[in-house]
Amino acid sequence: MTAYPAWTPASRAGIVPLHPYGFGTILGRSFVALRHNPRVLLGFALVVQTVAYVIVTAAIAGVAVASFSRLDTLVEGSDAFDAVLTGSIALTGVAALVLGALAGALGILVQAVVVTEVASAVVAEKPTLREAWLRVRPVFFRLLGYALLTLLASVVVLAILGGIAVLAGWAVLPLGIVLGVLFALGLIPLYAWLSTKLFLVPSAMILEGVGIRRAIARSWVLTRRRFWSTFGVIVVISLAFGFVAQVISIPLSLLSGGISAIIAPTAAENPSAIVAFVVIQFVGQIGILLVQCIAVVVQSTSAVLVYVDARMRVEGLDHDLSVYVEARDAGAAALPDPYRAGIGRTIAPAPAWGTPPAPGWPAPPAGGAAWPAPTPTTAAPPTASPATTPAPPAAAPPHPPVPPSDPTAWAAPGGPPAGS
Repeated sequence: MTAYPAWTPASRAGIVPLHPYGFGTILGRSFVALRHNPRVLLGFALVVQTVAYVIVTAAIAGVAVASFSRLDTLVEGSDAFDAVLTGSIALTGVAALVLGALAGALGILVQAVVVTEVASAVVAEKPTLREAWLRVRPVFFRLLGYALLTLLASVVVLAILGGIAVLAGWAVLPLGIVLGVLFALGLIPLYAWLSTKLFLVPSAMILEGVGIRRAIARSWVLTRRRFWSTFGVIVVISLAFGFVAQVISIPLSLLSGGISAIIAPTAAENPSAIVAFVVIQFVGQIGILLVQCIAVVVQSTSAVLVYVDARMRVEGLDHDLSVYVEARDAGAAALPDPYRAGIGRTIAPAPAWGTPPAPGWPAPPAGGAAWPAPTPTTAAPPTASPATTPAPPAAAPPHPPVPPSDPTAWAAPGGPPAGS
């Protein structure tokens, strides 16, 4: 009696097919991923970004009020007034810079969680927020260090170029202006190039568990043949969400100005006009904050999909992911992480159609004829000398083709053969 294997259902489909995909798929699936696990993707991002925004705004406002309130006790135009004003501006700016950096750290946490969740969604898994954090925690400080490193590099480059332009301007003012314009124009393509080449650094850090230097090298290599498609994804997403933010902010600004003109046409202080202005600005900031959260999620999702696509094309990651999905759905447990299998390997591209499958194979015959059959050879016995070695037998001539039988011919049982 033959035993048949137990029936197993088909593997679950993730948010993307497990084979290399193009620009349109990456762009479209970056938006579709929001529906896969909205509690972790959008909910977590919205909560963290809102808390960071409220804390930073309240802290900066508190520092500004505490520092600028001292001006009320001084005479305007005096030396003490100017000194306090300068110090208040500097203190508020430093507080904004420090608090903005802390808010950026929370933004990095959001991006890391999104990367982890989307990488799981590729293999049809839906991790909880705790599971995503357990995967992010070992590399979180590396991500924070990378962000601080890029910020420091940007500040150093801007300070050097700005200092050169200012020194040139002190010597010859037109020369300083020209250098400043040239530096600004030159930084635009440099920023676009570096941001594209380093677009996959967070994904490499989180999914491969590597350090900053190794992640930069991995991103540089993976985007080598995918530069323009990666650059296109960044540009399209940035322009789309920038346009949406302007669509929200511009009408609300016009509306707040119109309501203020209607409530207080003489520009006098009116509590109703102030309340209306505050409410409209608050609603506008909520809308812009929501757009920014969605933009962070979509851009982080696109980075993961570009990373997965690049590794599929270069390292055969699609095979590793397919093996993992099939083994998991078949009931296997304690499977290794598929994203850490085959890191850095190179898959040779398939030969073009019509090329010999092996280096020693003869060239294809002209005119579409069949490949020549290899001539069989007989190895000489080890004790025979070259003079007595028998010659290999000649190849057998091909058999003549057998004509096909007539499918319409039929002979009755016991009668003469058909066609006689």
